[in-house]
Amino acid sequence: MKIRSFADLDVQGKRVLLRVDINSPIDRTTGKIRDDNRLRMSLPTIRDLADAQARLVLIAHQGDTLDYHNLVSLEEHAQLLTKMLEQRVDYIDDVAGPAAREAIRRLEPGEILLLDNLRFLTEEVSTFERAVKLSAQEMTGTYLVRNLAPLFDIYVNDAFAAAHRNAPSMVAFQELLPSAGGRLLVAELDALSGVAENPKRPSVFVLGGLKISDAFSMMGKVLAEGVADTVLTSGITGQVMLMAGGTELGDASETFIRDRALDAFLAPAAEYLEAYPDKIRVPVDVAYDDEGTRVELLVTKLPAPAPIIDIGSETINAYKKILDRAATIFVNGPAGVYESEVGAKGTRELWSAIADASGYSVIGGGDTVASARRFIDMDDIGFVSTGGGALIRYLSGQPLPLLQAMEKAARVP
Repeated sequence: MKIRSFADLDVQGKRVLLRVDINSPIDRTTGKIRDDNRLRMSLPTIRDLADAQARLVLIAHQGDTLDYHNLVSLEEHAQLLTKMLEQRVDYIDDVAGPAAREAIRRLEPGEILLLDNLRFLTEEVSTFERAVKLSAQEMTGTYLVRNLAPLFDIYVNDAFAAAHRNAPSMVAFQELLPSAGGRLLVAELDALSGVAENPKRPSVFVLGGLKISDAFSMMGKVLAEGVADTVLTSGITGQVMLMAGGTELGDASETFIRDRALDAFLAPAAEYLEAYPDKIRVPVDVAYDDEGTRVELLVTKLPAPAPIIDIGSETINAYKKILDRAATIFVNGPAGVYESEVGAKGTRELWSAIADASGYSVIGGGDTVASARRFIDMDDIGFVSTGGGALIRYLSGQPLPLLQAMEKAARVP
């Protein structure tokens, strides 16, 4: 992938438009940001551009129509960035209107301005993207781009987590301005391309969690292309693989899977098990909750009398041995119901094994990162991706609108 880095551009005194992803979870009770990880991940590019005396303007989204309680202004984001950078980040409650444009014109070298939430513009919300399918060139006529693009010399994108979004702020400015990737975007691509294209061997993918569409969208590709030497399944992914292999889980677990239409993955699971019998590992024992007591059961002794909530000790130990020998580890999804002490053992022990392993580990996705933070020091992970949907699409081989736009921009002299 050929994407220009902002480090290759002269930004001194230039007006630079920086698209970041600082979309953060909002506490429903307090209305305040409850996790500032994405803000912190954006700091290096912001700091470098400001130190280089760019006239720096940040644009970002927060929430969407699908998670309306997160659809709030970026005023608190500006306050937190000011503290983290130890430099003032001005904020204006306008996105691309007259007030925002005037504030941009007044910027001095080294100053930073954060505009308000992009999702306050209809053309930036997900429902607009799905309903009105515009090309990047057509998006240059949107309110956001036609108002802001003439004010800037350079566009920088550092928002890998939104790389799967075909929105004006992500793909249209590249049509009009010299464009480059920020430090975080380049780091994300370096880490993920290392996993997806040329991983050190043995390469182990740990796929669990509840959102098994993510696991299955990756599994076929990484197995077919030989990216993964071993796939360790757990969570609902592991349960579906067991069902596909003919194991009866028990009424509670099977009803859970069918009620959520996850039985649609039984057919591909069976195909993968047949095609890659030596590469896919499924649980050999599981655990369920018996009135607050953890009960483990060999798979050969299933069905279980209660919902399966975790992998069992024999599976944990077998997986830990594989992780200890791995040179590359990619993780998506926890091993069980880690929020409950009864169901947390598998997740806790696998994360501890990954943290202690000598191999290079890459993780990403909201629930994956949340479960890791609960049990280990995140400094023990090789790379923590900010991406969720973008990460999965990248590793599944699906095109990402942002990367297509950045590659096109890089070809322009």
